[in-house]
Amino acid sequence: MTRVLAVAAAIVAIVACPLFATGAAEVDEQDTSALERTPDDPRLVTPGKLTVGTGDPVYPPWMLHNDPARGEGFENGIVYALAQELGFAREDVVWVGQTFDQAIAPGPKPYDFAIQQISVTADRQQIVDFSMVYFQPDKSVVALPESPVVGATSFAELRDARWGATIGTTDLDYLENILGIRNVAVYDDQAGTFQALQGGLIDATVVALPTALFATAVQVPEARITALLPADPNDTGHGLLFEKDNPLVPWVNEALQAIIDRGVIDELISTYLVGDEEIPEITE
Repeated sequence: MTRVLAVAAAIVAIVACPLFATGAAEVDEQDTSALERTPDDPRLVTPGKLTVGTGDPVYPPWMLHNDPARGEGFENGIVYALAQELGFAREDVVWVGQTFDQAIAPGPKPYDFAIQQISVTADRQQIVDFSMVYFQPDKSVVALPESPVVGATSFAELRDARWGATIGTTDLDYLENILGIRNVAVYDDQAGTFQALQGGLIDATVVALPTALFATAVQVPEARITALLPADPNDTGHGLLFEKDNPLVPWVNEALQAIIDRGVIDELISTYLVGDEEIPEITE
């Protein structure tokens, strides 16, 4: 009888342990879910921090002084307003540098989201997730004064020039698929594209208007914006980029909508992205 009782007690103990463990797991899960949508959200790359990917280097007017943490510029201005809306202190925003190709590539990301003038397109949405669109810039042609595109009034005239663009960008897609440009010279980054323009290797490039305004004022002051172009139907505008199936997207979208509704982004646009000059448009 003693041996039978001992075996019975052992069986009870074995059966009871999983039940107890399951109960503890349920409690832990409840405790974890209670932290969601707070700065300690366990779904963050580093709970307690908002980790943001961006270019390295970064360029005005999107971010000034090549220092995202200073908060001066259109995109880092958005991030700090967004961080405050999400409940993060300014010092809890962590920046991670990357190339544009790394940002739009599939796979794990070492940040919660990225901001880098990344256009939302159907192809990219197959491999990464996006927030709602927060800005849709005009496309513009940048060229030196002696370029054959100066004075052009049609796509046909634009096709006679030598074009360059940055790899992986919707600017490159625009040249190839909207303007029908063949043999576009491709460069690793925006700086390389502008250096090619200065060096006479290309006649022109297409970039977002805010980028063009800064480039012609500071980076390539001898260049000019020769024309604005129609919107790309495949490019719905700039969005925050997330790793595919990131559960943070709805939370960040709600905060992004809140700062849009308060006029924060409109104010940042008027501060950093608006130019004074009148620019001719080419529509076909």
